[in-house]
Amino acid sequence: MKIIHPIKFIAFILFNLLACPVASAATFALVNCNVFNGIDNRIDDKMVVIVEGKDIQQIGKSEKVKTDGMELIDCEGKYLMPGLIDVHTHLNSMEAAHRALVAGTTTVRSASVNAFEDVGLRELVRIGKLPGPDVVAAGVYVTPNLEGSILADPRLAPLYDGVNTDEELRLLVSVNIDRGVDVIKTRGTERAGRPDTDPREQVYTHHQLSVVVDEAAKHDIPVMVHAHGDEGARAAVQAGARSIEHGTYLSIATLQLMKEKGTWFVPTYVTMQEMNEEQYDNVLRIRGSHMVPQLAQAIRNAHKIGVKFATGADNYYDEQSINRISLEVMYLTQLGLSPFEAMQAATTSSADLLKLADKTGRIAVGYEADMILLADNPLEDVMALQDVLMVVSNGQVALKRIPFGLPE
Repeated sequence: MKIIHPIKFIAFILFNLLACPVASAATFALVNCNVFNGIDNRIDDKMVVIVEGKDIQQIGKSEKVKTDGMELIDCEGKYLMPGLIDVHTHLNSMEAAHRALVAGTTTVRSASVNAFEDVGLRELVRIGKLPGPDVVAAGVYVTPNLEGSILADPRLAPLYDGVNTDEELRLLVSVNIDRGVDVIKTRGTERAGRPDTDPREQVYTHHQLSVVVDEAAKHDIPVMVHAHGDEGARAAVQAGARSIEHGTYLSIATLQLMKEKGTWFVPTYVTMQEMNEEQYDNVLRIRGSHMVPQLAQAIRNAHKIGVKFATGADNYYDEQSINRISLEVMYLTQLGLSPFEAMQAATTSSADLLKLADKTGRIAVGYEADMILLADNPLEDVMALQDVLMVVSNGQVALKRIPFGLPE
């Protein structure tokens, strides 16, 4: 009798219990659209976008595109743009994925979960059991103390006492890769959101971070690095990290190095703002009152230097949090980016960071049909992102709130 690996058996059971079928993608036409394509700083009015299967088949002026026999969705002159991309999330359930999707987020990059739930979500979306968002999975955090993640895979048992030596680091990276992750998440500094940790304190050395990057690079897997403090962030940049997450205390010198090396900045400003709310204890609220202005200045400096931005909300998309990419875009405009730059950070630029620039992040023929509809022009007022009227993800209409009126 064939012995089934226990983790694979559990995954199989969960898949069959939790996966609920959704309508398959079909050919339809979005008509009467005003389109921001994600690339050009303009709105193209009176457009038609034809979706076939998962992809955009045709785009053109209303009078030039034939829609005979197709299902038509009247966009009522509202504004169609690429779906938002959240490159720093902790999605770990189908319910959370749904909350992200209806907020207009059609692609996410995981910033680690406890037990490869992100890999499972990615596959459910891939086979069409969920409309989205598409998931770039990170699996288990490469951090000195695995805590609850030690149970994610039996091969992690030797790491119970810590993940610090070259061999331990390589083992954790290799297990992640074997489980099918797309990116490795590690840390340069301690956390900000716990009162017993110092966010400036460096955790892994340049050598340790280089081991992680080198092991991941053997499989062409990029590395994202949590780093608030400048020393830890600089070590990560020097080691070859693809992106720095948070970056509260980034110095001019480190930002210039990021510009030189093409390292991305994912500031997650919206979650730092959240530390000032009453739900946090006094230590964290005091800390937040200091860190938020520091991060704001780092964002201004990065923009001036020309460092590349991508948007992350550092969110579990649970029932309590309101952190969303729409708010991150709003804050980026308040800190010096133009609406166009901030919108690109949330679409085309984030797709570039994820190495998906040839698949999503823009409205173009041959690209995935990942789009959202807004009531107002986001290039004039990014607050339009707060009110998503329709979401198309992988060619499926996942949310549709129009028309508001009843049919005659």
